[in-house]
Amino acid sequence: MFKAFFGGIHPDDGKKYTQKKVVEDMPLVGRYCVPLKQHIGEACVPMVSKGAVVKKGQCMANGDKNRSVPIHAPVSGVIADICSCRDPVTGMSKSIIIDSDGKDEWLEGRLIFRDNNDLDAASIIDIIRECGVVGMGGAAFPTHKKLLPPANKPVDLLVVNGAECEPYLTSDYRVMLECPEDVVSGCLIAMKAVYAKYCRIGIEDNKKDAIALMQKYAAGYKNITIVPLPSVYPQGGEKMLVKAISNREVSSGKLPMDVGCVVLNVSTMKAIADAVEKNIPLIERIVTVSGSSITCPKNIRARIGTGFNDAIAFCGGLKRPASTIIMGGPMMGIAQTDTGVPIVKACSGILAFSEQDAGSAVDRPCIRCGRCMDACPMRLRPNMLSMLSERNKYKTALLEYDLLDCIECGCCAYVCPAKRNIVQHVRKAKAQNTMNKKRKKLEINEQRG
Repeated sequence: MFKAFFGGIHPDDGKKYTQKKVVEDMPLVGRYCVPLKQHIGEACVPMVSKGAVVKKGQCMANGDKNRSVPIHAPVSGVIADICSCRDPVTGMSKSIIIDSDGKDEWLEGRLIFRDNNDLDAASIIDIIRECGVVGMGGAAFPTHKKLLPPANKPVDLLVVNGAECEPYLTSDYRVMLECPEDVVSGCLIAMKAVYAKYCRIGIEDNKKDAIALMQKYAAGYKNITIVPLPSVYPQGGEKMLVKAISNREVSSGKLPMDVGCVVLNVSTMKAIADAVEKNIPLIERIVTVSGSSITCPKNIRARIGTGFNDAIAFCGGLKRPASTIIMGGPMMGIAQTDTGVPIVKACSGILAFSEQDAGSAVDRPCIRCGRCMDACPMRLRPNMLSMLSERNKYKTALLEYDLLDCIECGCCAYVCPAKRNIVQHVRKAKAQNTMNKKRKKLEINEQRG
């Protein structure tokens, strides 16, 4: 069944520090900062005001059904403020600040136990949205939107990403080991919602115990298959995973649904099961806290809005100064300037590295060795994309070198002997093209009057 994708790399995965550590529940902290935009789409509008008392699981903010998902209170307490705060994804965003009352009381009537067999697809999708479920692999795309493909693009295969190919991260791995029944339940629910006939769960072969356990729990379902995959980065990329599991090629500019697939993450499966079967909104997640500067690396279950600094303190603090703080993995994560930001729905990991381990590469000229092209899983020419970006030739990169097909996996930068910041150049080119497109649209509208 397995089909290899082109390129890829084999970095030191760094998972040994946390892979055998059972998830620990992080105790409540005094204050939570909950951003109003934790998903791809529009920010939510607050439904509470300063001074209001909220209960755990209460909807605090909502927005357009097609472009956002609700935000819920992670704890019970009092709204201390609604203001602009530091955000690990966008830099700054409007957020709701909650002072915990320490009681952790659920909103009355919030918990409802359901049998998903009694629900139709539309009801399942409504519940998933109401519970604020988004993709938990890092992209944070609203899950209910993924489960609503256009009528002319029927889906027959649900692909579940259990690869967790990013170095250091073990949160998905622990979900499979500690909540396998919930993952399988989530798969069955998602299949029903999207009318998929089959489900294949891809897990890298360096997680043999997770493969065995998931096979045990999926054994009673002929339409769910566990697919062991070679441990190569970026095995968990959507297009790579679809190719590896189904041998279906997602061509340039297309999405998995164009070849009859929907791709979701194993942690998202757990969130779907919690939402549909228990009406539990997405107010907490498992986060790997690791890296050479962390005193005691752990997998923790933390509430959304918990500060990075509180999570790191729970793991013994920093044993040496951290020159690099990352939300997510070291390959595709987002670098932070400090730890004064909150855990959000997309936060799978908090990594802290010393200057010695992080390195400080100087961006040197391309030597045209071609190693980046050999490593690129999208068969692009990263060397040309980076040089065109440096020379401000953004449109050329877009039209002639398939700029938007780059998934920013970082394979090119990893193998580059010149230590070029190729991904940063690509991101700059994408951003400039987006700005130019908006500027042109604005000019056209002004000309029309």
